[in-house]
Order: sequence, then structure tokens, then C-alpha cells
Amino acid sequence: MLIKKIHGWEIPEHMVTPEKVFLNRRQFVAALGVGAATTGIGLGQARAEVDPSASMYPVATNSLFKDAGRPVTPKEINTTYNNFYEFGTSKSISSAAEALKTRPWEIRIDGEVEKSFTIGIDDLLKKVKLEERIYRHRCVEAWSMVVPWSGFPLQQLVELAKPMSSAAFVRFETFVDPEMAPGQKPSLFGLSSGLPWPYVEGVTMAEARNDLSFMVTGAYGAPVPNSMGAPIRLHLPWKYGFKSIKSIVRVSFTKERPVGFWEQLQKNEYGFWANVNPEVAHPRWSQASERVLGTRERIPTQLFNGYGEFVADLYKDLKDEVLYR
Repeated sequence: MLIKKIHGWEIPEHMVTPEKVFLNRRQFVAALGVGAATTGIGLGQARAEVDPSASMYPVATNSLFKDAGRPVTPKEINTTYNNFYEFGTSKSISSAAEALKTRPWEIRIDGEVEKSFTIGIDDLLKKVKLEERIYRHRCVEAWSMVVPWSGFPLQQLVELAKPMSSAAFVRFETFVDPEMAPGQKPSLFGLSSGLPWPYVEGVTMAEARNDLSFMVTGAYGAPVPNSMGAPIRLHLPWKYGFKSIKSIVRVSFTKERPVGFWEQLQKNEYGFWANVNPEVAHPRWSQASERVLGTRERIPTQLFNGYGEFVADLYKDLKDEVLYR
């Protein structure tokens, strides 16, 4: 597979993605009959307890990832402009997400491991070394942001899990709780929402062990907000954002390649790999440029979101794979 490096080129006006394509996947989800379902839950229903991990933040910034090449997106934007379909199909789910109960919170580790186990989030935090990384984030919908994430390398979780040699993939799964998450409720007519809950995503073992792969537990020097995937989520900065699953409750090491949430819904639009590439368009819009949240700026998209030096070698020998969807 030929990997082409991008060197800060500019794109002609005719390649700029029209604003109307940024209506995002809400149009697709709406076709399934799923509503936003965010009414009736407000900030007054926020979790009452103080997060037990709050005293652990802020943490030291990893010097390799202290500069994302552009300014950090303001917290007020990043916490209120989110895709989190468990709480609704609009971007304005921050109030509804306050219903997310993050304690107690347990993560099940199972599959091709020496011994399956379940661990509470606060016990997990005692076993890892937290750091801050300032990463770019590129959504498949062609908008982008920069976030100062806190957390630990996914490799540390892999080491705790002690996978067997038979493990080829890591499968992540989020919660299912329709009472807490209105987006998971059946429709008003008692029919299924049409969405394949729970949200599932996966990576290869090589990707999981890559230096960039990051388990997020905080942001902006504090525990990660509910709307951004509390209390623990994944971030893969070289991939489109739908791969970075939120609110994880299960991590399974598998022989088989996991089929992700969006891959189940629309395989021809959302595949397993989802590596950022400006030259490979989404079937419904261009990926050549991206809209930077908070600045109204449109900039050229970079191959692997600009992180090719860390990840390009993961894919150089793959053939007959759709790497950029």
C-alpha cells in the first residue's frame, strides 16, 4: 500500500466541502426513525457526588504531545458540541448527558486473556500512570478540534489484561441503559430504535500497542466531562472520531475482527479502519478539508490527521483493505 505524505498543500476552492454536508449523520439516523429524545433531562439532574478522581488532575503533559500545531479548542465548545447518540442525535446533548452515572463504574476485561476480570474505574486509575496529551481530533463529518486529554496509553491496559498470543483484536463496548440514556429507548410506538446498541468499536493488537492510542479519563485538567465520554473513553487521533468509543464498560481481546456500531449500520460509509485521508471522500461529502471548531476556519485535511510518523508503518503491508473509511 503506497502511503502518500501531505506537505501543507492548499486545496482549490472547488474541493472545499459545502456547508450543507456538515448536517452530519443525523440525516441518516433520522431515516431510521430515531429522534433526539433529549427532553426532560437537564443540568439539575447532574450527578450529585464529587468525582473521586478529581484530586488526580491536572497531570503533567507528555512533552511529545504538548503542541497539536494549532490552539486548543475552548472547553465551552468541546463540552457542548458532541456526537453521543446514546443521549440524542443532535450535537447539543450536554444537558442530557448529565444523567450519565459514572460511579460506580466497572470495566470487564475478557476474551483471549489469561484470566477475565472486572475492575472499577477508581481501582484502574491506581494501576496506571496518568499524563496529559494535546491531540487533534478529526470527525468523519469533516469538523475538527484540539483537546488536552488526560489519561494513559492503551498499551498499559493491554499489559494489565495479559492477552494470550491468540488475541488479534481489541473490542470495546459501551453501556446499555435506556433509563439513563434516552437515545437507547424504544420509539414512542414501542418499536426498536433501529440502532445496534451497545456501541462497539475495535482495533488491531498492533494499533492498540501503538504509542498514540490513548485511554482518556480526563480533559482540561479535570475528570473527563460526561458529554465527552466519562468516565473512560478511547482516543485514536489518526482515525476518524467515531472509532474513539465513549463510556467504555467492556474490553474484549478477540481472534475475530470486531464489527463497529457504524459499520453495522452503513458498511459502505463506515468501515473498520477509518484512517483519515483527504484524498478518499466519504460517499456523501469530501474529506479534503475540515472545519475547525471555534475559529470558522477551513483548513486542508492531513493524511492520518498529521500523525503519519507514528502510524503509517502499521498499514504499509496491507493489501485489499479499505484503509480510509
